[in-house]
Amino acid sequence: MADINILDAQAKLSKKGFLDIDLDPTLDLFAEIEKLKKEKNAIILAHYYQEPDIQDVADFIGDSLGLAQKAESTDADMIVFAGVHFMAETAKIINPSKKVVLPDLNAGCSLSDSAPPEKFRAFKEKHPDHIVITYINCSAGMKALSDIICTSSNAQAIVESLPKDQKIIFAPDKNLGAYINKKTERNMVLWNGACMVHEIFSLEKITKLKIRHPKAKFIAHPECEEAVLNLADYIGSTTGLLKYTQQDSAMEYIVATETGILHQMQKSSPQKTFIPAPPSNQCACNECPYMKLNTLEKLYLCMKYEQPEITMDEELRLAARKPIDRMLEISAKLGL
Repeated sequence: MADINILDAQAKLSKKGFLDIDLDPTLDLFAEIEKLKKEKNAIILAHYYQEPDIQDVADFIGDSLGLAQKAESTDADMIVFAGVHFMAETAKIINPSKKVVLPDLNAGCSLSDSAPPEKFRAFKEKHPDHIVITYINCSAGMKALSDIICTSSNAQAIVESLPKDQKIIFAPDKNLGAYINKKTERNMVLWNGACMVHEIFSLEKITKLKIRHPKAKFIAHPECEEAVLNLADYIGSTTGLLKYTQQDSAMEYIVATETGILHQMQKSSPQKTFIPAPPSNQCACNECPYMKLNTLEKLYLCMKYEQPEITMDEELRLAARKPIDRMLEISAKLGL
């Protein structure tokens, strides 16, 4: 492959949001990525839902809270975010002086897309006496309209840290919001948003799977619908689900979240069996199509040419930073 410079790389960004360059098929991408990390003082942050190869080259693997905290503490010059767009945006919000790159700009999020900031602003204006707690799976524009950001792992604790009589709008995930309402006995106003991955699980198929695997425990992410959560032996964030399988004595688990987490579950507990919960479509598994847009090839190219880069208007960044800081402050205070 002929070498090109960064300006040329910008010109070669495809309409699909990634660098459209042919790679030498004999290239050892794992070795080249390790070399680029050192050359560019770069860190690779990867979400649990990324493909196994990306997880294996990452410096840190985590869920939204862990990735946000790691992005805040890193001294790397470049953050390579193997996740979806809102996650890379969050890293840029926290680290304005660092270069943040994302392997594929089209790695979006159905939940984030379900909450357009302009529509949410009008919704918020109808509830002027409410504060806004927003799940981190949202755009910078949504964060800028929020008072506190939360993740699935700290949402309950953040809500419980506020006075019982505090009126709250919870956005954008209605399923997570309903679950937190139930756990905290609150009556938060919920925005009608949802994640396509967690809404597609089939209650009927899960029930049949539980019958076929009577010793398996059923564990689920709180973004799932209430009927699915009612079947669960354990409900938790992605990290929470992973830790549960590491510490629990069962040998079989049916897992209702994106299948990418099964790679880490199998690595940490090779003697156990992990079964992806079936969706309502004809696929045998349940994957986020946005998360899977990132590939090892795209990761290598974005590191080499430092594109596509996440940039942001400074006024928007500052507005979006405030509720993230509130989340990190509360999380630190609560020891989360």
